[in-house]
Amino acid sequence: MKKIASIFAGLLLTCGANAATTPPQQPRVSIFSTSTDWEAVTGLTLNEYNGKFISDKKLVGRGLVLYYLDGFPCYGLGYGVRVWVGPDGKTDNDLHIACVAAPTEIKFAYRNATRDADQATTTGILTCPISDKGRELTIDLSDCIVGPDWDEYK
Repeated sequence: MKKIASIFAGLLLTCGANAATTPPQQPRVSIFSTSTDWEAVTGLTLNEYNGKFISDKKLVGRGLVLYYLDGFPCYGLGYGVRVWVGPDGKTDNDLHIACVAAPTEIKFAYRNATRDADQATTTGILTCPISDKGRELTIDLSDCIVGPDWDEYK
């Protein structure tokens, strides 16, 4: 019994010594969707909505990359959450989202960039009101509100 107690004490001392010399680890953040079971949580049915954009030359500039930010009552469908809007108003994709109710506004992370620019950090949040005709949404970029840049959230 004394032998087991001394082994246990040795393990505790070793662990304590290692903890004292090991720098503290940053906690790992696990990102997962909390919105994938909204039908079960709300009792409402998910419907797919498609969004088209009306360009705004002042906001778009040489191009505008938009990344849809999930938020109740909608979440983005993987193939339609990134859209590039060009200075001529053409886009490389439509917005595709699933919602339990038609949204009245949506948010995007955004950055100005040409169509084929490398992926880079976005600038901040863009909040846009929605005009809808059934499951077809229209996002007029001239009505969007440019939020604070990411630095201002720190």
